[in-house]
Amino acid sequence: MDAPFSRIAPDVELGRDVKIVGWANLYGCAIGDETRIGPFVEVQRGARVGARVKLSSHSFVCAGVTIEDEVFVGHGVMFINDKRPIAAQDGRLTGDADWTPLSTRVKKGASIGSGALIMGGVVIGARAVVGAGAVVTRDVPDGATVAGVPARALK
Repeated sequence: MDAPFSRIAPDVELGRDVKIVGWANLYGCAIGDETRIGPFVEVQRGARVGARVKLSSHSFVCAGVTIEDEVFVGHGVMFINDKRPIAAQDGRLTGDADWTPLSTRVKKGASIGSGALIMGGVVIGARAVVGAGAVVTRDVPDGATVAGVPARALK
């Protein structure tokens, strides 16, 4: 692992032959064997990333996200895990106890194009393709190709 200037917390589970480029931030997550993580990637506590995954630069994988094996995640892909985020409640700053992250799953062999936004609570099917810049608001079937805002199946 070559990760100068990266923050890899001691509670991260790293598989065999994981490659991490500098400036990554990983904490409380699990990363599978032979996965490649680009610069400026953040993977949060509770996220799981499978084996032989490519996480391109500037991507954000939040709590509640599971990325299965052999998935491609393009540059600047953002996962969201809360449909109604709030900063404060009853005059106090909210914290972890005030919400439960939505679960999101990306199945084996899927590809997500650069700049895509994946809303919480969706499943992206096996071998599905999400076009660059798409906003995924609902499940994507296995093998489907979706694009647009909101993402819709291409014929």
